[in-house]
Amino acid sequence: MTTTAATSNSHLSNAIRALAMDAVQQANSGHPGAPMGMAEIAEALWTRHLRHNPADPAWADRDRFVLSNGHGSMLLYALLHLTGYDLPIDELRQFRQLHSKTPGHPEVGITPGVETTTGPLGQGLSNAVGFALAEQLLAAEFNKPEHKIVDHYTYAFVGDGCLMEGISHEVCSLAGTLKLSKLIVLYDDNGISIDGKVEPWFADDTGKRFEGYGWNVIRGVDGHDVFAVDHAIAKAKQQAQRGSSGPTIIICKTTIGKAPLIYRVATRFMAHRWARRKLPPRAKPLAGRYRLLKFPKMSMPAGTSANAVIRFSATGKNSLRSIA
Repeated sequence: MTTTAATSNSHLSNAIRALAMDAVQQANSGHPGAPMGMAEIAEALWTRHLRHNPADPAWADRDRFVLSNGHGSMLLYALLHLTGYDLPIDELRQFRQLHSKTPGHPEVGITPGVETTTGPLGQGLSNAVGFALAEQLLAAEFNKPEHKIVDHYTYAFVGDGCLMEGISHEVCSLAGTLKLSKLIVLYDDNGISIDGKVEPWFADDTGKRFEGYGWNVIRGVDGHDVFAVDHAIAKAKQQAQRGSSGPTIIICKTTIGKAPLIYRVATRFMAHRWARRKLPPRAKPLAGRYRLLKFPKMSMPAGTSANAVIRFSATGKNSLRSIA
């Protein structure tokens, strides 16, 4: 069972962007580029595919989501806030402050809905491989024809920095060898790192590299097109249902700091170089509409009722009881 939205909800994508801009500016620290550049990717996954229950973050058969590029933590915090987790706007106001639920990098046990601590690039991807392996092993051990009680996906967001790290080579090779078909990685291919354009030192053909690991590769996805990302994720899930398939990486071409009416200068958005100054004049129409201190609680798009997921969560628990 998945949730499906009939249309794109641009308000959701722009809300993510505005929350990221405001939180980073208020903290005078942080990384707004990834949250702004991956907003549509996040919308497609979280409103159309990710099975989760904000009222029960520890639901055993929930899909796992890992933000491997953990420096973009405001992307995850915005999603958790907007989808109804126990992360009120006051906590977003405390972004990167001591003892808040919104630390600079996601920390498991601190923020409801965070699956694992991320920050060191590539580490979150490794955790995601571990989650997917656990799902595969548990499914083989406990699933029965009449009771498929372990049946969830693991999704990971990664950036260029994650895929440069040596650890990514090791774990992705292992994932392909073990055919972890329910692992789906969405790659934020913006060609930028904190040191600038990556071309001089990261010239890999990422698609061919992952094909060599035994992964399915979906290329040429416009990361700013919700429908394109939605279609790519659906295709990856179809491949996973074949059973013998490997994991999937979806290569999403994006622009760092992307937003309507926003003045973009690549690495300016990688870290907080602009946070010490006022927002660029052309950013004000967007940020003014979704000011952090006045931000309204948003409902999910039509067709993504949390009640449907909660009902599915309850069904899964009943299945567990029936074979106990």
